[in-house]
Amino acid sequence: MTARIGVVTFPGTLDDRDTQRAVRLAGAEAVPLWHRDKDVLGVDAVVLPGGFSYGDYLRAGAISRFSPVMATVIEQAHAGMPVLGICNGFQVLCEAHLLPGAMLRNTGLHFVCRDQKLRVETAGTAWTAEYEAGQEISIPLKNIDGRYTADERTLDELEAEGRVAFRYATAGAAADGYGNPNGSLRDIAGISNAAGNVVGLMPHPEHAVEPLTGTGRTDGLAFFTSVIKKLVSA
Repeated sequence: MTARIGVVTFPGTLDDRDTQRAVRLAGAEAVPLWHRDKDVLGVDAVVLPGGFSYGDYLRAGAISRFSPVMATVIEQAHAGMPVLGICNGFQVLCEAHLLPGAMLRNTGLHFVCRDQKLRVETAGTAWTAEYEAGQEISIPLKNIDGRYTADERTLDELEAEGRVAFRYATAGAAADGYGNPNGSLRDIAGISNAAGNVVGLMPHPEHAVEPLTGTGRTDGLAFFTSVIKKLVSA
């Protein structure tokens, strides 16, 4: 079985082709999905990639959440289909209430673009199974609306249920990619839903999948091999 992973393109999406390439490098078939189509073409998983969908009008991800394709993605996610939201995709997942909380403007009010150190908090999701809890990885970050926020009750629930998937690593020098780059509460860089099939994060694993381009690191490839392993063993 070859896993088929859909990659959605919204108006303003920037990283759909890089995400498709990451899917192919991991060994799956990348299936382009268009925001106006409700049919997701029988894919086994979906990635909502980064960019500035609909120009981030109203709020980042607020309009994309109502695209026809999202009605199907929401339905399939509730049925257990793996869904990954990267950067703008994470914002869309929050707006769609597949993940709790919201993304606010970075505390420094500047666009941040750098290689970012992350600490893997859980290997218990469809997208993190190939990592180890406590592992430190480095993947690119690029956002201006990346400050994760939620009320204290929600934050406590995420912590208690093991649903904080990634944190910004805070040991070391900020210039080396350590430290919280956007003011996210509790240094949260990514979270999952209770079932572990839906994951969102602000950094970009699709930009760290092969040694000859981008950062020269492959720390992001395990996102895609994790879900492929889950799908083919199901």
